[in-house]
Amino acid sequence: MKLIIQIPCFNEAESLPVTLAELPREVAGCSVVEWLVIDDGSSDQTAEVARSLGVDHVVRLPVNRGLAMAFMTGLETALAAGADIIVNTDADNQYDARDIPTLVQPILRGEAELVVGERPISDTEHFSWLKKRLQRLGSWAVRLASGTQVADAPSGFRAMSRGVAERLNVFNSYTYTLETIIQAGRSNIRVASVPIRTNADMRPSRLVKGIANYVKRSMTTIVRIFATYKPLMFFWLISSIFMLIGFGAGLRYLVLRLLGQGEGHIQSVILAAACVTIGLLIFVLGFLADLLSVNRRLLERIEWRLRRLEYSRLPKSGRDSES
Repeated sequence: MKLIIQIPCFNEAESLPVTLAELPREVAGCSVVEWLVIDDGSSDQTAEVARSLGVDHVVRLPVNRGLAMAFMTGLETALAAGADIIVNTDADNQYDARDIPTLVQPILRGEAELVVGERPISDTEHFSWLKKRLQRLGSWAVRLASGTQVADAPSGFRAMSRGVAERLNVFNSYTYTLETIIQAGRSNIRVASVPIRTNADMRPSRLVKGIANYVKRSMTTIVRIFATYKPLMFFWLISSIFMLIGFGAGLRYLVLRLLGQGEGHIQSVILAAACVTIGLLIFVLGFLADLLSVNRRLLERIEWRLRRLEYSRLPKSGRDSES
């Protein structure tokens, strides 16, 4: 059983030695433990530092492509290197590496295929009140969309089986955390959540650039999640809002008409007609979006089969590469 621990990096030459010093080289149930660093177009010596510290696989992207792309590049590299289990962690040592066996064990026992670490968010001092609430909102949205019970969906500390890594796709360029859980849940992949520990902050988050930016990014991600993975529910909710406004305006006009006060309220009729028409159009759009989502799921299955064929033919290699 081969375990590969992957670390997406962007300008992490200073923090990487601390993170690597905590990573295990032995995990119960795994015969081989290897490290993988994905250098996402760093301008410092991240790749060189990784090689000097004995990292088994180093992939260097020529330009910064974002966390989601670095994550997916890591999965592809780990699969090509013959990984049976892949653990993803952060380069800033946010997650306690001593909990890696905790993440891996449910997979080894056959209880789960994707395991997400649950951080003690309520006790995390550097998280503001608003950020804690947004973390909970994001996790709730993911649970609703995915049908899973993941307590901390934005957590990047997670383990997955080879089969899961072959099936995942990420379309959001900002982050992979929420989308991959939803894909797993909708693909009937067994997802589990386990409590983990965290370390003190080494530096400010590069993903969260201010609370306003975090709110904007979080809300945009949540809306896109529902539009992509729950299109029928998403468009029908919007449609129902317009329909209710339209019916309300129409009912108001009818009541005024019955009371003999209908003159001068033609605006209500226009509003009712416009809202009902828009609501019906969005209602139909929901059907079309749902049909497209079915097609997308079929394409995901085809891609999964192609990936399995591709990786089964590749020789297991530990060579460094550039992509």
